[in-house]
Amino acid sequence: MYLFIFSVLLIIFQYVNSKNIIDKYEKDIKTYKSKKEKYEKDISQLEEEKFELSYFSIDNNEEALTYFEDLGYDTATLIPAIIDGLLSMNVYEGEDHPIVPFASMTSSKILINKIKILNHKWIIANFTDGKHWGEIFVNYEIDEKQELKYTLTDYFLYPVN
Repeated sequence: MYLFIFSVLLIIFQYVNSKNIIDKYEKDIKTYKSKKEKYEKDISQLEEEKFELSYFSIDNNEEALTYFEDLGYDTATLIPAIIDGLLSMNVYEGEDHPIVPFASMTSSKILINKIKILNHKWIIANFTDGKHWGEIFVNYEIDEKQELKYTLTDYFLYPVN
């Protein structure tokens, strides 16, 4: 009789314990599924934003890339060369930057920081002297000697608050 009662109590204990463990796992699974759905939604939204932000970029502009490929250029090496050509203008003597039409108003030189190639003709870049900053709009082309030529089209300097 005692053995029977002990066996029943043991079975009840195991049943309750197993049920609690299964309930906890089910709750965890529901929590993880809801988090996964939220993260998938966030990823989808970020992918859409990335697509919108990269619209004006040479990387996603097939016509601009085809333009260079039709001229016989390898875009994988040309695009970094275009960026490096503009960044190499940061090494200059004197006070005047070769392409930025503003003189530094601090003790440091004006430097181009960020560059975005929009298509096969245009670049937008920002510059700063550490305190003041602005943006330039540059046309570029490859001349007959296979050299990059940059032409400043427009520019502005943000007011200091």
